Amino acid sequence: MRKFLFLILLIGALAGVLLYTDLAKPLVKSQVQSALLESGMSEKRADCMAGRMVDRLNVWQLYKLHSGMAPQEGETERPEGLGDTIKRLRRVDDTEAVAVVTTSAGLCAIGIG
Repeated sequence: MRKFLFLILLIGALAGVLLYTDLAKPLVKSQVQSALLESGMSEKRADCMAGRMVDRLNVWQLYKLHSGMAPQEGETERPEGLGDTIKRLRRVDDTEAVAVVTTSAGLCAIGIG
């Protein structure tokens, strides 16, 4: 029983280390990039934006972005135009996360991100 508890604690500690260090960045970037691709973004822009977002935001902010941008009742799966995108971004209620998304989108769109 002690070995089992020790193993559980060790796994928890390793998961914590992964979440709060750069070891998890490639995995998180992959998840963010996949979400951007699913939203209809080009592969090049999704890669650019995901890299910037993972470098500048923590895991909690990325989660809030994901859940805030998710369609609510009566909305389409993907935002329909700029107005719908802005409406969904306002739901995130995190000015830093919104600023990172918008600046990343702009810089990656013109190729300097």
